[in-house]
Amino acid sequence: MARLPGNEPLVSASGRELHTLREVNGLAPAERDRVYAGLIPPRLFELLGISHETLRGADGLGRVRIIAPEGIGLVRIEVRARPDDRDTVFFLELADTPYRQIELAFCIIADPCAPRFDVDRDAEGRSNYFASQGRNVPEEIRAMAAGLFPNQTRRGLNLFGEFFPRFERFVDALGMEMIAAEPLTYDNAIRYEKYGFDYVTGKRLMVEIDREFRPGGILHQRLDGSTPFRLPGAERTVRGRSWAIHDGIMDEQWDDVRIYKMVGIHAGVDTFPDRESDLVGETRGGVRI
Repeated sequence: MARLPGNEPLVSASGRELHTLREVNGLAPAERDRVYAGLIPPRLFELLGISHETLRGADGLGRVRIIAPEGIGLVRIEVRARPDDRDTVFFLELADTPYRQIELAFCIIADPCAPRFDVDRDAEGRSNYFASQGRNVPEEIRAMAAGLFPNQTRRGLNLFGEFFPRFERFVDALGMEMIAAEPLTYDNAIRYEKYGFDYVTGKRLMVEIDREFRPGGILHQRLDGSTPFRLPGAERTVRGRSWAIHDGIMDEQWDDVRIYKMVGIHAGVDTFPDRESDLVGETRGGVRI
C-alpha cells in the first residue's frame, strides 16, 4: 500500500499490483520500460531532446537503455546524449533486497558538455574501479581544482533533487518502506543526509571525522600541505574533507558505511553542521553496491 500523499500503488496493465523490481521486470518490455522511464528526471528529456514516448532523439536513434532481466530483481537505466557516447549522462542501478527494500546502488548524473577528468582510469586508459586499483593523481588534482569531488569525472546537472522524489514515490508505489544505500565517499554520505538518510553503520565514524577535522584534532593536524589534497583550510568544506579522506588521511579506510531512508521521513541527521556550503550540483550521487 502506498503511503505518500496522493501516491497510488504500482499496477500493471492487467490490474496486478507490483511489489518488487523482479515483478516489474516480468512485464512486457514496452510496459516495463515505460515504468522505469518514469524515474528519469523530466528535465533531462528536455535537455537532451529525447521523446518521452519513444525514448529516442530527434534523429530517431535510441538514447535510453534499460537493462532489466526477467527473473532478477535488478534494473540499470542508461541515458546518453548520443548513442555512441562512452559516458552516460544519467546512470541508475537499483536492486531488490531480501528484506523488502530497494537498494539505490548507483546514481550518476553528469553534464555531457562539461570537461571530462579521467580520474576513473589509469595511465593506459583502463578502469581503476573507483580508485580501488590505483589512482590517477594528475587528473585528480585537475578535477579538484575545477571544483569536483572524488571519483567525479564531470560536473553535475543539478538534477538529483528532481530525481530523488520520483524515486521515493516509486519505492512507495511498490509498497516498500525503506531505501538502502552505501555511500562511495564522504561527500556522498553528507549529501544523502541532506535527503533524509540515517546510518545503519558508520555514524560513529562520521561523528569522529567531524571531531578530528576540527582545530586540535588529528585530521586537522594532518592538513599540513604534504600533498595537494591536504591543504590547510580543507576541513571547512565537504569537498576539502572528502579529498583528504580519499587521499588516505585517516588511519582507517573509508568503508562499511551503510545508510537507509524510511519513505516519507527525513531523519534529520547532520554530521557536519557548520560546514561552508560547497555541495553545489548533485554531481555523481554515486553509491556503491
